[in-house]
Amino acid sequence: MYNQKSLKAEEFISDKEIRETLAYAEENKENREVIDRILEKARQKKGLNHREASVLLACEIPEKLEEIYALAEQIKKDYYGNRIVLFAPLYLSNYCVNGCVYCPYHLKNSNIARKKLTQEEIRREVIALQDMGHKRLAIEAGEDPVNNPIEYILECIDTIYSIKHKNGAIRRVNVNIAATTVENYRRLKEAGIGTYILFQETYHKETYERIHPTGPKHDYAYHTEAMDRAMEAGIDDVGLGVLFGLEMYRYEFAGLLMHAEHLEAVHGVGPHTISVPRIKRAEGIDPSDFDNGISDDIFAKICALIRISVPYTGMIISTRESKEVRERVLHLGVSQISGASRTSVGGYVEPEEENSQQFDVSDNRTLDEVVNWLMKLGYIPSFCTACYREGRTGDRFMALCKSMQILNCCHPNALMTLKEYLEDYAGEETREIGMELIARGLEEIPNPRAKQTAYEYIHDISRGMRDFRF
Repeated sequence: MYNQKSLKAEEFISDKEIRETLAYAEENKENREVIDRILEKARQKKGLNHREASVLLACEIPEKLEEIYALAEQIKKDYYGNRIVLFAPLYLSNYCVNGCVYCPYHLKNSNIARKKLTQEEIRREVIALQDMGHKRLAIEAGEDPVNNPIEYILECIDTIYSIKHKNGAIRRVNVNIAATTVENYRRLKEAGIGTYILFQETYHKETYERIHPTGPKHDYAYHTEAMDRAMEAGIDDVGLGVLFGLEMYRYEFAGLLMHAEHLEAVHGVGPHTISVPRIKRAEGIDPSDFDNGISDDIFAKICALIRISVPYTGMIISTRESKEVRERVLHLGVSQISGASRTSVGGYVEPEEENSQQFDVSDNRTLDEVVNWLMKLGYIPSFCTACYREGRTGDRFMALCKSMQILNCCHPNALMTLKEYLEDYAGEETREIGMELIARGLEEIPNPRAKQTAYEYIHDISRGMRDFRF
């Protein structure tokens, strides 16, 4: 039985409820009265539930699709302005005991080069990332209790935060590691992590168990209930995501929204972020082996509807996607992107080996090229980590975000971190474009006192001072 507030995976992600939702969506996909009622609710910018959103996903009426895309773009602007947060993944180890059929790190893949970074190697990787200009990392590691125990992850986090090279510093470490215990989540919280990220891969239990044939990840319930354990441990910023292409996209979409609704209902805080990865080619992995791939048009529609349905969440797209695809979905709701990513262990210092990447990168531009591109599109590239370090997490962040007051902090913070980037790392053209963007952005700050303070901070950054924040 479907129970949004249950702590049992098969009750808050109910297969029966999803199937009934998909049937309801199919029945009403051309029902203009129902669609208009849902769109009117969406215009209130408070979100949609999984049934309402599924109707819009099934809808193919051209003029209604135009309304959906326009609304997604407006909601993105109202909640997040024209800022785009930048980050990079850091792969610590590709040792893994699981048998995931879509991932080259799986235990039986003897073709992949296995590697685990030492603390000195992590230091070199972090310095390379700092020298690009990154301030926010997402650390990744395979599940292996011998090679990658929680003690290793904690030591890596401590090392990352300790490194200060020139004007560089990693100010926020998000963590994407396997589902674990409440106690281990408490230890991650104490280590000062930002967001705990865990992709569900698929919400379809039968498919989940089939594509995770061996290893601890085979346990659907333990994996699906991980966010509840993380929140019980005090981690109040969590990030959801499915790997589109493994199962029917409409099923996954409904399950993803149900998970967000569950977190909101039980903990009072929905997902801090939602990621939208699609399965990509890698060593021994051919996406065509999976028969649920989605087109760029459907992908864009999913992004738009996540933004409409969960307006407060940060939406993440990685370098799995091409420049063209990323540019399209920036308008429809994406608020965070990776830049200059390497998906192999040690890839920022040493050239990536072809058989060591977790997936092929489609956007191979440098961070400066990505920053330049974003500004030419009218966005403010942001390296801000202020909310996390000011304690604006969980329900505090959500209260500000849902009331759309977070922009009062985020806009000036984005300008200041962009100024840091321009001073320390940018190429000449990027710096010129950025300085003009900052000048315009400062004038857009509505509060006179905040505007004056931001002007002073920007001036101080020019004089060599760093790390100001609202």
